[in-house]
Amino acid sequence: MAQPCSSVRLLKAAARSSRGIPFLLLLLGGQAQAEKQAQPALDRLLDSLAQVQRYGDVHISPDGRRVAWVQQVPSPDKTAIYVANLQAPSQPHLRVTAGEEKNSAAEHGIAWSPDSKRLAFLSDRDKAGQLQLYIANIDTGESGRISASEARKLTSLTGFLADPHWAPDGKSIAFLFTENAPRGAGPLGPGAPEVGVIEERVYEQRLTLVDVESGHVRQLSPADLYVYEYDWAPDGKTFAAIAAHGSGDNNWYIAQLYAIDVASGATRSIFKPAMQIAIPRWSPDGKTIAFIGGLMSDEGYIGGEIYTVAASGGQARNLTPDLQTSAKALTWLPSGQIVFEEHADGGSGVSRLDPDTGRITYLRRAGESTSALSLARDGEMSALVRQSFAHPPEGWAGPVGAWRRVTDGNERQRPSWGNAELLHWKSDEWTVQGWLLYPLHYDPNRRYPMVVSIHGGPAGQRAPSWPGNGFDLALLSTQDYFVFYPNPRGSYGQGEKFTRANVKDFGHGDLRDILRGVDEVVRTRPVDPQRLGVAGWSYGGYMTMWTVTQTQRFRTAVAGAGIANWQSYYGQNGIDQWLIPYFGASVYDDPAVYARSSPITFIKRVKTPTLILVGERDIECPVPQSFEFWHALKTFGVPTEFVIYPNEGHAIGKPEHRRDILRRTVAWFDRYLKEPATPGASGRAESASKTR
Repeated sequence: MAQPCSSVRLLKAAARSSRGIPFLLLLLGGQAQAEKQAQPALDRLLDSLAQVQRYGDVHISPDGRRVAWVQQVPSPDKTAIYVANLQAPSQPHLRVTAGEEKNSAAEHGIAWSPDSKRLAFLSDRDKAGQLQLYIANIDTGESGRISASEARKLTSLTGFLADPHWAPDGKSIAFLFTENAPRGAGPLGPGAPEVGVIEERVYEQRLTLVDVESGHVRQLSPADLYVYEYDWAPDGKTFAAIAAHGSGDNNWYIAQLYAIDVASGATRSIFKPAMQIAIPRWSPDGKTIAFIGGLMSDEGYIGGEIYTVAASGGQARNLTPDLQTSAKALTWLPSGQIVFEEHADGGSGVSRLDPDTGRITYLRRAGESTSALSLARDGEMSALVRQSFAHPPEGWAGPVGAWRRVTDGNERQRPSWGNAELLHWKSDEWTVQGWLLYPLHYDPNRRYPMVVSIHGGPAGQRAPSWPGNGFDLALLSTQDYFVFYPNPRGSYGQGEKFTRANVKDFGHGDLRDILRGVDEVVRTRPVDPQRLGVAGWSYGGYMTMWTVTQTQRFRTAVAGAGIANWQSYYGQNGIDQWLIPYFGASVYDDPAVYARSSPITFIKRVKTPTLILVGERDIECPVPQSFEFWHALKTFGVPTEFVIYPNEGHAIGKPEHRRDILRRTVAWFDRYLKEPATPGASGRAESASKTR
């Protein structure tokens, strides 16, 4: 693992920036101090977390006999595909690859053929960063040992490929293709440098077909339509697609449900939703399409209720109007039942829905994180990734709720943090939920500092997971902190009404929920109320900025990729469509509702020392927002540091930058929270009801 980037390197990168504002990197000696006071125990933990295997694209074969998955490999930016025989679990896993050398390519995007004998996948074997589509035959010998033929390359395209799916007859494969794309799809990565004459160049992600026998490629969907997700009809003649015209990053929030004819490419809208939609799935008889609808703030992070609409179009029907969880994925089984994965009370669940009666049967509820649920054709066998605070991520397979572990990449990993506890408390009319992570060496006779970690979104949920991805502060537990993860109103996991409860109210009701949760923890656990910190990334970064303008209860704060001024943010970010469902209008039509929730409106109240972090090319929460907040704190003499990470987007990608963020964050909290407060110091305790 590379060492944290040096101050000189960061300053040079900032000086080279081409944006129209002066990019300042204010270190104020922070980097040197962090390196000088480097904690060996923390470094060992970061080294350990860097070795954790991450899994994705877990897919069980249609016949339920094999499972394939994608996992990281030691080489940077590389991933590998493996297959296991579920009927012979003692047999070794098979590596399926298009690469000639071990760990030489990024390979993912796996899809089983309908007959379970072939595996399609994406690989950049020929040119780093340029994916192509391959297929390999998967065979099983008499001993149960599986083998694969040499992978056959199907495409030679220039651009971004994603999400392959076989046709029902196995003769062709569909995938999403963005021709000549300068970067991958989605707004989390670094935006393109902005120089010269600024023009909005739109690269549309199109539904594309390749013939398996001949390799002939045909772009199917219109050139002016961006396709986000799709599903084959059972007869293979039509696609259901969620799509929108214009910018892919921005217009997911206003996407519609389309039907696309496979033969002609003819496209027609069959449903225009009031809110966001995702995961289109055909019914077994081909007459109906199911999807998830709700208020969602981030493409790809799904939560809502389950709807159906006739394939011919018309009004959508809500099958789960009283759902007290948030559906995040669904599969329509041949039996006519729908199995769906859900965010549930701070954890995850799997349930079965009868579309005719609306009856829901709970199959599994647990305080853990699950993802990538895949079901075999019979609806009985399944596969997914499971993890929690106590168990590292692994791939599991078997009947729903009776899974057994298939992978073993993290078998030697053990928690380096304290125990986690599920909490509930009352706030206004809501019962709010959160997780409390105890210090590693907890002593009930001691009093500890506590950091409140606020998740992004706002439509999101902090569920138990193994630390290591993103801005995860669980490692503070190893440094003698309590870590509190609230899921305030606006979060997933407690039904759509709860998710919508912060509409036109950003920062107000959700902060009340958080502070009342802090009250509950301070009242019942040995937490020092004068040694509290607050932190978050993205919406959590905004909430951190907002919190320090509303209360001086926290002695210090860390705001990552935050939003200081919703009015200026509206014209700076690359995804402004997400704001209208939450604020009710554009900033040009109702500037007051944006000002009401802007930290900058109340900036003169801030006394809390705040560390500010952001990626240089973040298009979701652009640098000027962090700059504006830092500039104001500096103007009013509030202790602050500001760090911009070069060539990074909203999701920090480089391991050395992720490590620097975590080390710097720990050092910042240690500086202000390790010692008891002195009289008159910032961070004095206040009642949760006294926000200013």
